Amino acid sequence: MSTKKILNKDVSNVEEESLTGYLMAYKKYYKKIGEYNAFQYRGHRKDKVALVIGGGSGHEPLFTGYCGAGLADAVACGNICASPNPELIMMAAKAVDQGKGVLFVYGNYAGDNLNFDMAEEMCRAEGMKTAHVREWDDFASAPKERITDRRGIAGDVYTIKIAGAACDAGLDLDEVVRITEKARDNTNTIGLATSPGTLPGNDKPTFEIADDEMEFGMGLHGEPGIERTKMMPCCDMVERMYNELMAEMGLKSGDEIAVLVNGLGSTPLLELNLVYYELYKRMHRDGLKVYDAEVKTYCTCMEMGGFSITFLKLDDELKKYYDAPCYSPYYAKGSFSGVVEDASSDADEEEPEFDETDVEPAVITRSKDGVLEELNAEDTRNMLLYIADKIIANKPYLTEVDSAIGDGDHGIGMAGGMQKAKKKLLKMQGEENAYHLFETAGQAMLMSMGGASGVIFGSLYLAGAKGMDPKGTITAEDLARMEKKSLDAIQERGGAQVGDKTMVDALAPAVDALEANSGKGLLEMLKAAEEAARCGMEDTKKYVAKFGRAKSLLERAIGHQDAGATSVYLIFQGMREFVEGAID
Repeated sequence: MSTKKILNKDVSNVEEESLTGYLMAYKKYYKKIGEYNAFQYRGHRKDKVALVIGGGSGHEPLFTGYCGAGLADAVACGNICASPNPELIMMAAKAVDQGKGVLFVYGNYAGDNLNFDMAEEMCRAEGMKTAHVREWDDFASAPKERITDRRGIAGDVYTIKIAGAACDAGLDLDEVVRITEKARDNTNTIGLATSPGTLPGNDKPTFEIADDEMEFGMGLHGEPGIERTKMMPCCDMVERMYNELMAEMGLKSGDEIAVLVNGLGSTPLLELNLVYYELYKRMHRDGLKVYDAEVKTYCTCMEMGGFSITFLKLDDELKKYYDAPCYSPYYAKGSFSGVVEDASSDADEEEPEFDETDVEPAVITRSKDGVLEELNAEDTRNMLLYIADKIIANKPYLTEVDSAIGDGDHGIGMAGGMQKAKKKLLKMQGEENAYHLFETAGQAMLMSMGGASGVIFGSLYLAGAKGMDPKGTITAEDLARMEKKSLDAIQERGGAQVGDKTMVDALAPAVDALEANSGKGLLEMLKAAEEAARCGMEDTKKYVAKFGRAKSLLERAIGHQDAGATSVYLIFQGMREFVEGAID
């Protein structure tokens, strides 16, 4: 039976609409930051290190629910299961920076790392002091010797709570980082999945699991865990997970811990409380001292079934920050109400307006019939519009490819980024600088897509064109030179090489073909690049993934092509089709 979801017909604005609903409901506590999917707590103190958190939407109440009194000062919200973009993160930081530094806390995922790193660079360029702590509590996702490869899941809650308290205590940035890292390094989580979630706009679930199966250690996006088994009684589930936690943390009788039992989206409280019942019996048996326990939903993936258990090992120092009062509508401790006394002047802010209209397919024109020997500025604009429509039309295909070894959101992200690029390009009729068109389209993708794809595919256009002298016509040599610059920037930023099962597997051979054939004319050069990209895409089926969520699949990823490489192939195919005139 398919999952029924409560959505509007057009899901392209679901993140913004949902966030705005939250801010409307709790406007006495929060205000939106400009036109960005980011908000700040109205009552944040003005004399402390600022705490900014963020990540993909679809995991609610993470991250929106952990901003407030004694918690985060601002939140940057990405698209569904995709990190926020660098500009959004930077604007959140600027909104709450008091000159004493900004600490970013976020989950340890490739897209989040790329986008938050870039945001930090942008903040520092404007004179802000910054630091970050990446959460990696999911010990099922990598062994101890590769702890920095572990994912961040429900343990985020404890790390954010303690970071917020440390900031409110007036500590300097270095000391806040130390306390936050101490909390992170004493937090471990293991999860169990019984059913998948479904992304808005995607008919297929994020992963497949039989009705009579469950999987220990599965990630929030369907990343493989420790073991898939038949369903078992709750007591047996908890026994396995408890033993894994005890072994990982080396806990012994007398140790004090805080315990978080977290539902992944669809698991009812009745079952979560049963989990805690079984868990408490084992903790009591082994002499663990439960300092505090919480049972409800804290970190989800849509309607995913299952739960996670998080332990935070406490000492006197961590207890002080753990016990500090805090308040948000979804998470509270102590006596804070969180109400901002002087917020009345802001409470009647203008209601937001939404542009809910999809961009229609563009009317594509060319400067002449037949093959184009070069691209004038208007040809360049129309070529980019044509490619955008091609990617949008291939959204189901890209989703299908990504669903095999990823979380199925690549098609959604690419289509959304291309929609934003189209909106910009449609307003640029008459632009005389062809490079500026590439730069504008790339910037729109970078600042709208989020995730690793936003940085990488935004850079495909942006990095090559940025800093180039204005030019009204692009030749074969110009295009080859530009794409080589883009490839260098992408590899420097992301670190991927040929053979790592990424978009670089298609882009690198395509760039080589551009350089080798640039003297043969624009069409022949693009034919060679298209074929090289196709072969590179096909080659990804042979590789074990080194980056992204597919890397946890190891050999199981062999036989499946990379979604990013597929997008690269479609982009070069679109360039060739436009130049050749095969666009009907």
